[in-house]
Amino acid sequence: MSNQDLSIAATAPAPTSPRAAKPSGEMPQWLVVSLTTAVLLFLWEASVRLFEVPQFIVPTPSDVIWRIWDDLATGVILPHLWITFVEVIVGFAAAAVLGIALGTGIALVRFLDRTVYPFALALQTIPKVAVAPLLIIWFGYGIQSKIVTAALLAFFPILVNVVAGLRTGDPRRLLLMRALRAGPVKTYVKVRLPAMLPYLFAGLEVGAVLAVIGAVVGEFIGASQGLGSVIIQRQASVDVTGVFSVLFYLSAMGILMSVALRIVARRYAFWSDTSSQAAN
Repeated sequence: MSNQDLSIAATAPAPTSPRAAKPSGEMPQWLVVSLTTAVLLFLWEASVRLFEVPQFIVPTPSDVIWRIWDDLATGVILPHLWITFVEVIVGFAAAAVLGIALGTGIALVRFLDRTVYPFALALQTIPKVAVAPLLIIWFGYGIQSKIVTAALLAFFPILVNVVAGLRTGDPRRLLLMRALRAGPVKTYVKVRLPAMLPYLFAGLEVGAVLAVIGAVVGEFIGASQGLGSVIIQRQASVDVTGVFSVLFYLSAMGILMSVALRIVARRYAFWSDTSSQAAN
């Protein structure tokens, strides 16, 4: 992940921003997405048939949909889907815990800010794909190396957003808490945490998608199970339709995690613009 991506992730809306009012008569977001998807699939199907593109180069959407259903109905994809799902969830959870803990320390402890944070940002510049072979050597070909790869990719956007969120606490509220002689814990819960939550959920959303990418990258390097290994096997047999089917399941996993996080954000950070988007 590049620093540009991190900067995008760090631009989460401030918690004090008012919730945007939805203009009357505007189509729901789900309807816009559904119509756009239908149009794109129609254009894809028509283009492939009109130009007679061979199936081993680009299959039609109807063939891909049939293969997606066939993979599910025959159960071929399920064991691999489960393995990748476990890698993503465990890696993402580890990244969230470490990102929140270290981000809180960096934002509140000046010593950690001056010593640990520069190294964390410097490590982020190392391409994770280049590190994946080392993780295979250190952690083996099992599920552990994929979990570590997923956690590595998801960790930095969460860390950066936690630090940014904790530093955006309203100075007037912090001054008020100081005047009321509130302790550090009470100040954190009443002022810093509400300010940080919209940033945290923005970082978690980016991290969830990167965790999926990290798990697949690990499976590309060395694995006999998981969706990444299925892509390698089907690519070797020029099964392009089968590869598209796996890509659908990977996309569905990322989208489901993103939707779940938006639902949680809507419940616990309802004052942010990020959470308001979840209502669409």
